[in-house]
Amino acid sequence: MSVHTQIKRITTNTLHEMKSRGERISMLTAYDYSMAKVVDEAGIDVILVGDSASNVMAGHETTLPITLDQMIYHAASVVRAATRCLVVVDLPFGTYQGNSKEALNSAIRIMKESGAHAVKLEGGEEIRESIERIITAGIPVMGHLGLTPQSIHKFGTYTVRAKEEAEAYKLLQDVLVLQEAGCFGVVLEKIPASLAAQATASLKIPTIGIGAGNACDGQVLVIHDMLGLNKGFKPRFLRQYANLYEVMSGAVKAYISDVKSSDFPNEKEQY
Repeated sequence: MSVHTQIKRITTNTLHEMKSRGERISMLTAYDYSMAKVVDEAGIDVILVGDSASNVMAGHETTLPITLDQMIYHAASVVRAATRCLVVVDLPFGTYQGNSKEALNSAIRIMKESGAHAVKLEGGEEIRESIERIITAGIPVMGHLGLTPQSIHKFGTYTVRAKEEAEAYKLLQDVLVLQEAGCFGVVLEKIPASLAAQATASLKIPTIGIGAGNACDGQVLVIHDMLGLNKGFKPRFLRQYANLYEVMSGAVKAYISDVKSSDFPNEKEQY
């Protein structure tokens, strides 16, 4: 029997057990109660309340505009739905970089006001102090390396990271820094599969990949991408498991048609 079917609530410790037993970790994003309920009841291990809400929920081009208050709102909605999985919440841009005291305050607000179980921060050695300060307060932290979307203006592109030797070396150093700092896991985004395999093998904590190959201990996708709600967004790493854009569009068109033709509501659909 797999680890995650034996327990009532998945914790950071469960994820460590899963890595040690070679059981893969499933993770998806969710940002609202209804979607989180579906995902949790389907048996997901981890829900990430990602700052990708800035893109898919609010329509921004980047993850930078979303605020701490908005992240808490999304996280609280998800937590109310999730009875079984671990809920991890992104600390948004500007709430932890360069100031470990502010980082701790931001993490405390997320934990207290949303009821979430852990936070996620982007970066390596440069945010070590913030990570350690948050963990000292008893708050679990997940790391995030490779393509870090909050740094998009520094990178200038969303292409694959760490293809060059210097950046690859820094990533391998940074994953060890995150482990030493006390992170319970790390997301590896859009890096070569061979590098992700090397990083995963070097760690006791689990890695979660997105566009980082099959050697990671788990995988994460943005749910709107995976369900085909984002029309036209099809990067190489994405497997689309449904085409909900077409399903929902068809349903809306059918509703419009029935209203226009006075077919809806019929006699059985009124009082």
